[in-house]
Amino acid sequence: MSRSPLETTPLWHIWALPISVPVVVTWTIMALLVCVAWRVRRRLSIEEPSKLQCALELFVGTIDEQIRDTMQTNPAQYRALIGTLFVFILVANWSSLLPGVEPPTARLETDAALALVVLGATVYHGIRTRGIGGYLGTFAKPSWIMIPLNVIEQITRTFSLVVRLFGNVMSGVFVIGIVLSLAGLIVPIPLMALELLTGAVQAYIFTVLAMVFIGAAIDETRDSTDTIQANPHDDTRKTT
Repeated sequence: MSRSPLETTPLWHIWALPISVPVVVTWTIMALLVCVAWRVRRRLSIEEPSKLQCALELFVGTIDEQIRDTMQTNPAQYRALIGTLFVFILVANWSSLLPGVEPPTARLETDAALALVVLGATVYHGIRTRGIGGYLGTFAKPSWIMIPLNVIEQITRTFSLVVRLFGNVMSGVFVIGIVLSLAGLIVPIPLMALELLTGAVQAYIFTVLAMVFIGAAIDETRDSTDTIQANPHDDTRKTT
């Protein structure tokens, strides 16, 4: 009998906690990203920035611009979360190209954890900016009759994040695995190149949806201060 794609075989146990391959790969990716970030941070320079630093500054600038365009707010408070989500999902998706490695995002539990992070961030930033009463009040708009539907919407859109990422990444792993088993090592190379593109697109879609959800939670709390901070050039012209 073939093994279900939803089944995970533990490698070992820490007390009653099972440790499976996706867990090991996930922690390995996180450790590598932390080490790379720490190493790059130590070599930051204002006078003579390296090529890697310039590339990272371009990446951060792109993240900031995407946050401004999508959420219409100052990106400083959301940059770390959005950037981390994108980089982790991208690296996790691309890990499928390594021989014998199954990407963590092809496992339902990993995608569920990422979706719960987005849900938690949505609730946190909504309460932080609106207050508890103001945030809970959004579920009663436009009428209190909509409270059950708005609660269900919050749950279903979180579930949609899980299904979208899991379905696309898992399907890519299956296709490459089937072609590899039938055609050998050379033929799947174009599919692997397509997997690189698909992995990047899925990481982008997930983070954009995260920005949309968080932006909707803080939408009514924007003020002129956020607008000025999000457009520093406008502020400069005003002060001069």
